[in-house]
Amino acid sequence: MNQLRLDPLSGRWVVVSTGRAERPTDFLLRTNDIEEDATRPCPFCPGHEEASPPALETYGPSGSWLVRVVPNLYPAFEGDEPFVVTNRGPVFTQATAGGIHEVLILSPEHDASWSMLSDEQTGLVMAALRDRLEEHSEQPNLRYSQAIVNSGREAGASLEHPHGQLMGMSFVPRELAEEQARFARFAGSCLLCTTISAEEAEGFRVIYSDDKVVVVCPFWSATPYEMLVIPRGHSPHLYRSPTEDLVSVGRALKHCLGQLRDVVGDVAYNLVFHSAPYRVNEPFHWHIHVWPKASTRAGFEMGTGVAINIVNPEVAAEQLRVGVPAA
Repeated sequence: MNQLRLDPLSGRWVVVSTGRAERPTDFLLRTNDIEEDATRPCPFCPGHEEASPPALETYGPSGSWLVRVVPNLYPAFEGDEPFVVTNRGPVFTQATAGGIHEVLILSPEHDASWSMLSDEQTGLVMAALRDRLEEHSEQPNLRYSQAIVNSGREAGASLEHPHGQLMGMSFVPRELAEEQARFARFAGSCLLCTTISAEEAEGFRVIYSDDKVVVVCPFWSATPYEMLVIPRGHSPHLYRSPTEDLVSVGRALKHCLGQLRDVVGDVAYNLVFHSAPYRVNEPFHWHIHVWPKASTRAGFEMGTGVAINIVNPEVAAEQLRVGVPAA
């Protein structure tokens, strides 16, 4: 039976319609046609560091590196201008796009992905995220920073080498503002602390847990095999979390992305890190969205903002928990 489920983080309804999975279609596997100039070496590989601007941060033993952060050559946000809105007509409003845009190179290995990294490597990546977000928080013109990892062309990656992006901006984007509002309206304790308790009580949708982090296929999953990574330690800001929490989160992501590959195949995915805007504390609980690109977003979804999920999250969680390939 089809169901409507409400996402308490966004306020949007999701349609769970498992019968549509019986249509003659497969999950979308990653393509290997990211166009790279064969005559131009990968700018993120060791030995080609001169192809990128000088590193802002490097992590690893002396004389080599395991993680690098460099400025983006084609920034979406740059400059230290404050957020100033200008009205140029009845429906024409613009603002300055000041901010910071950086690239986080996850590994020196060109063909690696998060699921292939060592525990040490995922810990270094999380440490780099923490350090850069802390640096961004000290910039007076920045109100929020968005950290993302796009893995695969379908997820928006333009280069195969594993990397993420950090975008510090002078405004709070709508998605974060909506999440803030939902945390504020939630009656009782923290929305995500309550989610951990409720999901562990039911047990159906938990796919990974330890003493620092819980990963679930949320009740309101909008896409097949969607995951939500929630640190147990309540903190609005990623960069203020204890090191051991960040290490555990990086390790949990590695495990769950490996399970996703084993169950569904080599699908593209987006990792989206949501931390509270700077100079804002409660109510918020930082977390990570994992959105596999296992299905297409068609006209209904774009026209209504209502997602249709063809895989019941309870089934997805069971498969991911034990590594059972999708039928």
